[in-house]
Amino acid sequence: MKIILTHEVSGLGTAGDVVDVRDGYARNYLVPRGFAIRWTKGGEKDVEQIRRGRKIREIASVEQANEVKGQLEGVKVQLAVRAGDAGRLFGSVTQADIASAIKAAGGPDVDKRRVEVGSPIKTLGAHQISVRLHPEVVANLGVEVVAA
Repeated sequence: MKIILTHEVSGLGTAGDVVDVRDGYARNYLVPRGFAIRWTKGGEKDVEQIRRGRKIREIASVEQANEVKGQLEGVKVQLAVRAGDAGRLFGSVTQADIASAIKAAGGPDVDKRRVEVGSPIKTLGAHQISVRLHPEVVANLGVEVVAA
């Protein structure tokens, strides 16, 4: 099935790409979650609009990505969330929470879709996350989760 990606999907492509995937993957995962739309001839206009939006948000060069990486790795991120007595969180820390905490700590504005968390953060303490700034540049930083 031919689809148009509306968001970046790891291992598949970035927003605005027209890709060919298996029918079940598109029908059961990508389209219901809003990561893609079905390809149509009229959808080609949407592709250009998605690409323009991506170009505005995108970091253009490897040098610029390395500069932002240096800024990110210099920031100490602390996130206050509600937690129980045993140190378990009520819910989990999302990519949007991490992106806003980076901005609040004085770091650069990071798109939440670029934040990659290995496993869901559900406990207090220090956690490692990565931010994919460019296909060749990944910034690793620590996030300290504390009780609010």
